[in-house]
Parts: sequence; structure tokens; C-alpha cells
Amino acid sequence: MNPNHHEMGASQIRGFFDGVCPQLRERSLLPSPISARNAQRRGQATKRAACALILAAALAACRSTHPPMDVVENVDLGRYTGKWYEIASFPQHFQRGCVASTASYSLREDGRIDVLNQCRDESFDGKLRQAEGIAWVVDPSDSNAKLKVQFFWPFSGDYWIIELDPDYQFAVIGHPSREYLWILSRTPTLQPDRYARVLEEIEAHGYALDRLNRTPQPPEP
Repeated sequence: MNPNHHEMGASQIRGFFDGVCPQLRERSLLPSPISARNAQRRGQATKRAACALILAAALAACRSTHPPMDVVENVDLGRYTGKWYEIASFPQHFQRGCVASTASYSLREDGRIDVLNQCRDESFDGKLRQAEGIAWVVDPSDSNAKLKVQFFWPFSGDYWIIELDPDYQFAVIGHPSREYLWILSRTPTLQPDRYARVLEEIEAHGYALDRLNRTPQPPEP
């Protein structure tokens, strides 16, 4: 489902997801810790998290009155790949309890991108939580700044690069509904003056900064 699709009403979307993801009404949305003994639980948790993400995005799109969101003019996917640290984000159910969050991207031969999201549960020594997905450029003839990311077939979500450092040292990922936001950096921290400038740029995109939470990261060695 495309979260930007406005022809389906909120009640229809809820009805659709009640059929596809009835477990959302009864079970926690938190992903299970990774282990060999709970692969089935992990799969169920991943499905619940994916359903929650798409449902939230769809409902947000139905009530969204935001103007179109601009993205960066060009993204070199080869330079964009690698490891990123999450500096701050809008809180989401599927990231509840996460600290030391990172995202790693690697380019595939077919042009798509392998995605590995990782975090520690509650503390820097907590159990590792991770989710593997795949991303692809929506329109390769455009700027490469609008992608789709998928962690659970057949659902995918928008991944728009709305700010990007010329040296690919930090990036801001947004969503046209303004319900999702991530600030990423190649290092676990951003200098205060640079972080302040990033906030100004985010606000110019129509985001409400009062929802933004800093992501705990371990001190650099």
C-alpha cells in the first residue's frame, strides 16, 4: 500500500488491517530479541511492526494537509551506502526501547539496497535487536532521493532523503506525511552547531520539532 494514497478512507484502512493484522489488537508491537530459539516469535513481531508502520502511515496520509515535501537534488547511492548512526528521530512503536540504533546499507548488483537496522534493547549492554529489509529507488531517472523500503512483503514505506551533507556525513530521512523522521550521521554524535543547523532545515520542511527525541549512543572510543 502506498501511504500517499488518499482515495481510501481511514475506516476502510482500519478494516483492511484488522483483516490482515488482527494480532495487533491483542499483542505487543515490540520486536522480540534475536535468538535461535525464538525465530517464530521474531517473525511474528516483525510482521506486527510492519503492519503498525504501514497502518500509521496510511492513517496519517488520510488526514495530512501538508504541502509537497522537497528532497535533495541528487544522491550517489554508492557514497550513501555504509553504516549510519541514528542521532534523533520521531518515536515509533517498532523502535520502542531502542538505544545505540544504527542503519547499514549495501548496494546489490541489481541496483537495489540491502538494509540492516540494529539497536540494543533498553541499554548499551542490552540484547541485540535487528531487522533486515530491502530498498529501491522509486524513479531511477530522478534524483535517487525517493526510495521505498520493505521489511515485510507486500508492504513498503516511503524513505525520502530530504537533507544530505555534501560529504555524506549526515542525512535526514523524512516522509511526506511528516509523521516519520530520522537524523543520521556517520559518527555517533553531531557537533552542537551542526545539529542546530539540521534542526532549522527540518523545520523548514514543515516538521514539528517538539516530537523529536535524541537517540542514546555509546561514547566514542
